Amino acid sequence: MDAVFSGLSAGFAVALDPFNLFLVLIGCFAGTLIGALPGIGPINGVAILLPIAYSLGFPPESALILLAGIYYGAEYGGRISSILLNVPGDASAVMTTLDGNPMAKRGEAGRALSLSAVASFVGGTFSVILVTLFGPMLAAYAVTFSPSDYVALMVFAFATLASLVGSNAVKTLLAALLGLMLASIGIDANTGVARYTFGIPDILAGIDFLVVVIGLFGMAELIHLVEQQVTGKLKPLALDKSFVSMKDLALTRWTILRSAVIGFFIGILPGTGASVASAVAYGTEKRLAKDSDNFGKGDIRGLAAPESANNAAAGGAMVPMLTLGIPGSGTTAILLGALLLFNVTPGPLMFEQRPEIAWGLIASMYIGNVALLVINLPLVGLFARLLTVPQQYLTPMIAVLAFIGVYSVVSNPHDLYMITLLGVVGWVLRKLDFSLAPVILGFVLGSLFENNLRRALSISGGDWSILLDSGNAIVLYVLAAVVVVVPIWLGRRKKKVAEA
Repeated sequence: MDAVFSGLSAGFAVALDPFNLFLVLIGCFAGTLIGALPGIGPINGVAILLPIAYSLGFPPESALILLAGIYYGAEYGGRISSILLNVPGDASAVMTTLDGNPMAKRGEAGRALSLSAVASFVGGTFSVILVTLFGPMLAAYAVTFSPSDYVALMVFAFATLASLVGSNAVKTLLAALLGLMLASIGIDANTGVARYTFGIPDILAGIDFLVVVIGLFGMAELIHLVEQQVTGKLKPLALDKSFVSMKDLALTRWTILRSAVIGFFIGILPGTGASVASAVAYGTEKRLAKDSDNFGKGDIRGLAAPESANNAAAGGAMVPMLTLGIPGSGTTAILLGALLLFNVTPGPLMFEQRPEIAWGLIASMYIGNVALLVINLPLVGLFARLLTVPQQYLTPMIAVLAFIGVYSVVSNPHDLYMITLLGVVGWVLRKLDFSLAPVILGFVLGSLFENNLRRALSISGGDWSILLDSGNAIVLYVLAAVVVVVPIWLGRRKKKVAEA
C-alpha cells in the first residue's frame, strides 16, 4: 500500500506540472464539446486528436494525459444532447435519454444537467480510487473471463431488458430482437457468407453503430418535431432556473454509488464498455425501486444511474489497458495504440519502468473529474438555454448535426439514406409505443453475444455444456433467472394481496 501512495504522489507531481495541468483542462473541455455532438463520441474524438498530439512532439505522459482528458470529457459531454435533444452523443448515453429528456421537456433541463454532472463526477472519482487501490488485482481477475462467461454476462444483460423500459415487456423484447436482427446484417466473419444484405454492397460490412443510433434517435426525433409542427401541436418547451438540490442528492446517493460499483466492474471486462454498464445499472435501479412506474417519465434515479455507471466504466476500462496491455473498450484500444506509438509497452512492468506515465495518467484522472465538475456546473444554464431556440429552428439544427455527424465519420453517402430510413422506422416504433433504447442495446450486445458464443463452441468442439463449466457463468445465469422470475412472483403476490 505504501508503494501505491508513493506512486500516486509521484503521479500528482507529473499531473500538476503547469503544462500537463493545462492539457488536462483543454482535454476535458474539448472532450465535453466532442461528446455533446451527436455521433462523434469519445472513440472518434480521441482518434482525430491522436495524430495532432503526436505531431506536436508532446512527451508520452503529456500526450496520454491530453487524450485521456478527451476520453472522459466526451463520456461526460454525451449527456448534453441526450437530455436536451433526445439524441445520444454515443452508445453509453442512450440510457440517459430515457429520463433525462422527459425532465428537460417539463422544464427541468438545468436540474437534469447538474444532477448528471454530479453523478458523473462521483462515478468517475469512485472508479479512479478503485483503479489506484486494486487495479492490477482486478485486471488479473478480469482476464479469467472465458468466452462462455461473456455469453452468461450477455444473457444477464438481456434478462435486464425484460423490464428495463416501458410497461410492456413483450414490446421491449421485440425491440431488442429488432436490434439483434440489425446486428446480424453483413458478411459473417466466420463463414464469409453475406447475411440479409439483399444484394446491396454498401451494407456488406454491416450497419455502423453511429448510423443506427443517429437514425433511430436523431432522425426519429426530427420527424416527430416536423409532425407536431404540421399538426399544430408543437408547444414551446418550458425553461426554468432549476438546479440539483440537496434533496435530489440525498434521494439518489445510493443509486449513484451502486451504479458506480456496477459500472466499474463491468468496465474492467475487456470488450463490454459503458453501454452495457449503463443498461445494467438502469435496470438494477428500476428493479430495486418500489415506484418503478416513474422510470422513463423523468425519474431522477433513472438519470443518475446510467450517468454514474458510464463514467465509472470509463475508468474501469483503463485497468486492463494499463496493467495488462489489453484494451477494455474501443477508446482504450486507441489509447493503447498511442502508447505503442510512443514506444511505451503497457503491462505490469510499466508501473516500474515508466511510472511517470502510469501514475501520471491516474493522477490526471482525479484532476480531470474535478475539472469537469468545475467547468460544467457553471455552464448548465447556458446549455439549458438551447431549449429556448424556437423548435422550428431546432428541427433543421438536429438534421444538420445528424448528417454532418454521420458523414464526417463514415464518409459514405449511402449511410445518409440509411439514417433517413431508420429514422422513419424509429418514428413508427414511437407511434406504436415501443421504446427505442432496447433496439440500440440489442444491436450493441448482439455482436458480443454471437462472437463469444461461437468462440466458446469452437473451443468445446460444439459441446454446449461448456456454457455451464464456469463458476462465473453459473452465478450470472442464476442472477439472470432471479432478474426475470422475482418481479413476476412479486407482481402475482401483490395482485393476490390486493384481491384479498
